[in-house]
Amino acid sequence: MLSEEVKTAYDNFYTNSDVAWRMLGAKYKAQNIVDVCKGLKPKKVLEVGAGDGSILHFLNEWHFAPELYALEIAQSGVDIIKSRKLSSLKEAQTFDGYEIPYQDNTFDLVILAHVLEHVEHERLLIRELKRVAKYIVVEVPKDYRFDVDKRMKHFLDYGHINMYTPTSLRFLLRSEGLEILADKVSMTATETVKFNEFVNRKAPKTFTKTLKIELEYRIKKTLGNLLGRKKQEQFANAYTVLTQKSDQDLHIF
Repeated sequence: MLSEEVKTAYDNFYTNSDVAWRMLGAKYKAQNIVDVCKGLKPKKVLEVGAGDGSILHFLNEWHFAPELYALEIAQSGVDIIKSRKLSSLKEAQTFDGYEIPYQDNTFDLVILAHVLEHVEHERLLIRELKRVAKYIVVEVPKDYRFDVDKRMKHFLDYGHINMYTPTSLRFLLRSEGLEILADKVSMTATETVKFNEFVNRKAPKTFTKTLKIELEYRIKKTLGNLLGRKKQEQFANAYTVLTQKSDQDLHIF
C-alpha cells in the first residue's frame, strides 16, 4: 500500500494552476504512446497514475480506443478527469497506488506514463499491471546523468525517487517477465522548452535565447541520426516502451 507520507504529498497536486504546462507535456507523451502502439488497436485501455487526465484528453481526441479507464491516487486528479467529460471515458477512480481494483486480464492495454519514477515499490506495481492487461506501455523521464546524486533536492522536489536509463528500464521490465515489442527515445520538444523557459521561469524572451533552444535541439537530433541509437539514448529526455506478457519462465539463481 502507498505510504501515507507519499499519498498526502499528492493529495492536492492537481489543484494548482499549471494546467497549460501539463497539457503541453501530455500532448507529446500521448504521441509517444500512439507511436509505440502502432497496429495494436486496443479496445479497453487503463491509465494508471492518470494525473489530471491530460494524456487521456489527447487519446480521447485521437480516438485511440473506444473505452478509456483511469486510476489515480489523488482525489483532486480524479475530479478533474471526470470534469473533462471525455466521450470514451468509462470510469475514473482513486486507488491505493498498488492494488488495481479490476479482475485479471480486464484490459487490452495499460499505460504507465511518468509514474514509475515516483513509485516506492516499482516491481509490485509492474506485477499488478501484468495481472490486468496483456500489453503495457511505460514511459519514464531519462533523469539519470553523471553526478545525479548531487542534485537530489531538484529531483525530490518533483517526486522522482527512481532514476532510469533506457537500458535499466528494459532490464527491470524484462526481469519481471515482460517482452519488449517496441520502444522510442525522445527529446523534449522545443515548444515545451520555450514554455518552461519563458513562461514558467519568466526569463526574458530574446531572439538569441530562442535561437539557442532551436539550434541545440537540431544539433542533438542530427548527431543522434548520424551516430545511431546509443547517441540518441544519450540525448533523450524520455523513453517509451511497449511490452507484453512473456511466456518465458524466469529464474533467479
